[in-house]
Amino acid sequence: MNFKEEQKERVKEIEEILEYYLPKEEGFQKIVMEAMNYSVRAKGKRLRPMLMLETYRLFDGKEALIEPFMAAIEMEQTYSLVHDDLPAIDNHRYRRGRETTHIVYGHAMGILAGDALLNYAFQMMEEAYKKLKEMEPIIGKEAFFEWLERIVQAQGILAKKAGIYGMLGGQVVDVQATEQQKVLTKEQLQFVYQLKTGALIEGAMMIGAFMAGASKEEILIVEQIARKVGVAFQIQDDILDVTSTTEVLGKPVLSDEKNHKVTYVSLKGMVYSKEQVEQLSKEAIWLLEDLERKRNRENPFLKELLLWLIYREK
Repeated sequence: MNFKEEQKERVKEIEEILEYYLPKEEGFQKIVMEAMNYSVRAKGKRLRPMLMLETYRLFDGKEALIEPFMAAIEMEQTYSLVHDDLPAIDNHRYRRGRETTHIVYGHAMGILAGDALLNYAFQMMEEAYKKLKEMEPIIGKEAFFEWLERIVQAQGILAKKAGIYGMLGGQVVDVQATEQQKVLTKEQLQFVYQLKTGALIEGAMMIGAFMAGASKEEILIVEQIARKVGVAFQIQDDILDVTSTTEVLGKPVLSDEKNHKVTYVSLKGMVYSKEQVEQLSKEAIWLLEDLERKRNRENPFLKELLLWLIYREK
């Protein structure tokens, strides 16, 4: 099975997990559940849950306790996109090849659907505790409390990487710079990329490692790998915004220029941006291979996935 075929299998696996955890569309408030499900069901790369799962497997994780966290992180990512697309921020009409949530359900419901996904993500992580309670008679008290500690710590990782010290914090600096038409320095732009894009990728891989029982040192290395991948991913996104088409990307191109956003391409040029992608990808893969050598365990699909993410065409 080649990489593309394996990737399709992984996406199918993740789609089934997401579908299991999506809310039922019922009650007087069912319109917001419809908007939530519409947003999540838009066909995406499922990058963050996939990275979480593959990092979990790299550290020999096997238990299904990772699944609620996979659903949670995709809901966190989806909520951020729903809010990103609103007129107050990027004002996108299309996302993942179809109309954005606020276009279909209205601006107010777009805001509420994003809010609901954010809160529902943390509700999903409670499901890991329920699964653990079911396992307690089999695994015993000592293992139960060890797993409970992992669940609590993993929740903390996601909260930090999604919040003001992570994705949201990066978004704040990005929005403020756009509104004030402020030219960011390279250091400020690096900060935005590390937080706005990189933080949730870091969270995904760190949770995968943590839930599988990786050491503190190993988790720090995973965080470094994810940070480099996250920044390279965003720079590649900048490049594609200039070089690709709406049909290929499934979202508007040249949107950064229209929204007066500073990017690596506008700040440093196309050649430099491509060189940065190349450099960051080499550093990330070197760290991953070094980690695999030390553990005497490989995950070839994870390595291919990281390279595909960095050099993707859409």
